[in-house]
Amino acid sequence: MRRVCFLLRVRRDRMEEYRRRHAEVWPEMLAALRETGWHNYSLFLAPDGLLVGYFETEDLDAALAGMASRDVNARWQAEMAPFFESLDGTPDEGIAPLTEVFHLD
Repeated sequence: MRRVCFLLRVRRDRMEEYRRRHAEVWPEMLAALRETGWHNYSLFLAPDGLLVGYFETEDLDAALAGMASRDVNARWQAEMAPFFESLDGTPDEGIAPLTEVFHLD
């Protein structure tokens, strides 16, 4: 499994609503993530809006492409895009994996 970590920034004035939306992720979206190879997916939100995402996948390109092909993902990304700062495209297109420099198993 590849471990993937990425950063985005949530607008400060939208943080509470962002939290609420993620407390109620659509069941169809959760199913699509699982079906396309996203495992142990977590989002962490700092008080300044820094969002740290982490997930594991066997094939990052396939996981991203799988979600890109799902209608539910297109709807979710369209709804989430206004929550982010400095975003070109949709939030899932903003995933730029960080380089892992250490891991303790």
